[in-house]
Formats: sequence, C-alpha cells, structure tokens
Amino acid sequence: MRFTRRQLFRAGAGAAALGLVSPRVWAELAIGDSRVSTVSDGSLMLPGDFIFQHMPQEELATLLHQANVPRDRLQPECNVTLYQGGGNTVLFDVGSGPDFMPSAGSVVENLDAIGVAPDDVTHVVFTHAHPDHIWGLLDDFDDPVFANATYMIGRDEWDYWWDPDTVNTIGEARAAFAVGAKRRLEAIEEQIERFDDGQEILPGIAAVASYGHTPGHMSFEVRDGSTAALIAGDAIGNHHVAFRRPNWPSGSDQDAALAAQTRQALFDRMLADELSLIGFHLPNGGIGRAEKASDGYRFIQDI
Repeated sequence: MRFTRRQLFRAGAGAAALGLVSPRVWAELAIGDSRVSTVSDGSLMLPGDFIFQHMPQEELATLLHQANVPRDRLQPECNVTLYQGGGNTVLFDVGSGPDFMPSAGSVVENLDAIGVAPDDVTHVVFTHAHPDHIWGLLDDFDDPVFANATYMIGRDEWDYWWDPDTVNTIGEARAAFAVGAKRRLEAIEEQIERFDDGQEILPGIAAVASYGHTPGHMSFEVRDGSTAALIAGDAIGNHHVAFRRPNWPSGSDQDAALAAQTRQALFDRMLADELSLIGFHLPNGGIGRAEKASDGYRFIQDI
C-alpha cells in the first residue's frame, strides 16, 4: 500500500479534530556543562501500514500487543532536539511548520515556552529533509524562521534532495516530499554548510552517517568527556518494533534493508560506548537509553 501526502494530511486533520495534538512536553539531559533538551513539535497521525505492511504479521501482532500499540493507527511524537552549550544554541531539525499535518508544527511556540526565541538559535542542523524535519524552516513569507542561524546538512543528504531527478525517482507517494525539501533548501542555499560522516561540525558534536531512512540521513554524537548521547533522528524511528526487531524492514524507510543494518550498528555503538539516546519519534520527550534484551532491545527512560 502507498500513501500520498493528501492521505497523511487527512489522517493528521482527524487527529486534530479529536484533540490528539501532543502537549508542550520536553525532556532534558546534561552533557558535561552543556544541556540537551527536546521540545515538542506536536505529533503525527499515520496509518499502521505506513510502517508495518512488510513485517511478519503474526509475530508483529504479538509485539504490538505487548507494547500496547495499535496495528491500524500510529501517533508518534515529534521531538526537536535543542543543544545549549559553548555559547551555541543549536536546533537539530525544525519540525513540520503549518503545511504538513495540523497535529504538528508547534516547535516555535514550545521553544517560546522555555524562553528560547527563533533569533536566539545560532545553528540549525538537519538529520534529513523529510517534511516533519524541514518544512518548519520557512515562515508565511517564505523567509527562514531562524533568521540568525547557520544551517548545516550532510553532503549526501543535500545532494539527494537537490538533484532535480529525485522528484521523478522517489516514488509517487513521496514526490511532494521532494518538492517541499527542494523549495526550502533553495531558500537557504547561500547560508548552508555541508558536512561529512565523522566530521566534528561544532565543538563536541560529531556527525554519524546513518543512511537508509533517507539516502544521506545523519545522526550526531554529542560528547563532553565521558558523557555522551546519540541524537538519532529517524534512524531508530519507534520504541517498539525498531527496538525488538531492528532487522525488520520498515515502510517509513526509503531503503529498508540499509536502514535495518544502520539500526543494528547504532544499537551496537550505543551499548559499547554507553551513549544515551535521543529519538525524534520516541515517546515522552524521546530521551532515554537502549538496553539489551533477550529478544532484541528495550527503550529505557530512567535517566
């Protein structure tokens, strides 16, 4: 099954009508002298098949029952990460803005609730250019919302969305994603810096290639001495199946096989290096850690 932007938008409109918009919740984590917070951009409303269609259905049903997650409808949080340290105020992604789903697009309002204005943001760093991560870039006049920021994106991610042929090859269900990404990247073409895997993009912040969800998706390791966290974006996209069965293909990933390899590598890295985890679509603000379990991993939020 394929889903058009119109179908996804209608699902989001239904969520808004039912009063299912996420509250102004955020979580915090200290990394040395710096602080990492997550700020709500609201939530999405997605049909279950957007993720679950190609998974083993009988075993999936058992896992979803154990996690108390419905099969037919998902409402993932959207958690924008805010890093404050070393004189920098950094946003990782900018949320959906007003044009994707009415249940999302509230990050500016919720930043204001914790005393951060758009003009305070020194850097905007993109994990990838899907709508719920980049469409909040522009205001009603098509000017950047975060006017004083330096913009940063992985080189391979930029190249993919900048390619004029992407809209023709990405598939009908995601064609609007390509158009929307290109329009927003064009608006900041002269203000954006591109980086590569392993590069320290700012003091204490290093890029970690996590391809598969998109062709150039980037995660980030934030470190101060022995304290560190992984900002995973959508490389680990939920707290249930992605943890319990990281090798299963997810319909949300553009390259499902590569994304599965990436998830496993990130879990290995987090456990080996004792990294905290920050996930864009993980629950209750998205900050926690991964713990090995007999049948995969668990998302733990006791930090």
